[in-house]
Amino acid sequence: MIQVFVRKEKMGLDYYNVLKVNRNATEDDLKKAYRKLAMKWHPDKNRENSNEAEARFKQISEAYEVLSDPHRRAFYDQHGEEGLKNKPPAGNGTSPSGFNPRNAEDIFAEFFGSSPFGFGSSGPGRSSRFPSDTTFGGFDNNFRSYSTGRTHMPKAPSVETKLSCTLEELYSGSTRKMKISRIVMDAHGRPIQESEILSIDVKPGWKKGTKITFPEKGNQKPNEVAADLIFVIDEKPHDLFKRDGNDLIVSKRVSLAEAIGGTTVDITALDGRSLNIQVTKIVSPGYEMTVENEGMPITKEPGQRGDLRIKFDVKFPTMLTPEQRAELKRVLPP
Repeated sequence: MIQVFVRKEKMGLDYYNVLKVNRNATEDDLKKAYRKLAMKWHPDKNRENSNEAEARFKQISEAYEVLSDPHRRAFYDQHGEEGLKNKPPAGNGTSPSGFNPRNAEDIFAEFFGSSPFGFGSSGPGRSSRFPSDTTFGGFDNNFRSYSTGRTHMPKAPSVETKLSCTLEELYSGSTRKMKISRIVMDAHGRPIQESEILSIDVKPGWKKGTKITFPEKGNQKPNEVAADLIFVIDEKPHDLFKRDGNDLIVSKRVSLAEAIGGTTVDITALDGRSLNIQVTKIVSPGYEMTVENEGMPITKEPGQRGDLRIKFDVKFPTMLTPEQRAELKRVLPP
């Protein structure tokens, strides 16, 4: 006998879609999704559209409560929301006594440890939102509400980390991968360590001191928003070039004969190109020659570059024969 199993279509809310995660979402994925959506749709942040916000907020809390519980999640994956809520009690009972969502505010307060909106849980079944006649800006506890409607927990001070780059990287651009480990609060307000790899796209022409900010990627303490992590560009010294704004400076030493009679200067550019620069003018000590558009890229002006400035040092001979001296006197002007 061939058995055919027909899977019933799940009815009701798609909790994965509510939290905007895939069906293989990890516990950490669920926490991040709930944290982001609950803060976005909390009714106290959407007072002009509180009905829709309250409905979304309840769905988000319900979805998180189900999917964060392995047993409920497994049952939901098989039977859907309606099956979960109409699940009969254990034993021989037949009347429905399935999943009954907790108060959304209780889940919210439990997740954040203490509310970022300056209130605490009012207990199951009771709303802990501000009274309807309360205006923002009238509370000053550990958290502060603003009359603009934006509310938040205190934020930890930003953490700055030096990112050393070679001049070649700043000339051509590069992608840097940085692995970070940080302390964050879990759903129960306990500190846990998590690791992450951050990708930094170094743009051609970036200068020392340029800052790249990753919001809330630093450490977190209870009842506060995680610190911003800031990488600050630093330039490694180069063997040949020095940087001056958008210009590159290189020093070249030439003989007295080359300084007077002309020469060719060979320079390998930061992108590997060979530059053959003809020097036709007489080079005096301290003379500087400018080669346009061969400097650093200008970030805010795509396609434009600074200049290459060649500073010359003339090597004078330490000894000349009497004949050489006489010849120089003859050919050089007085």
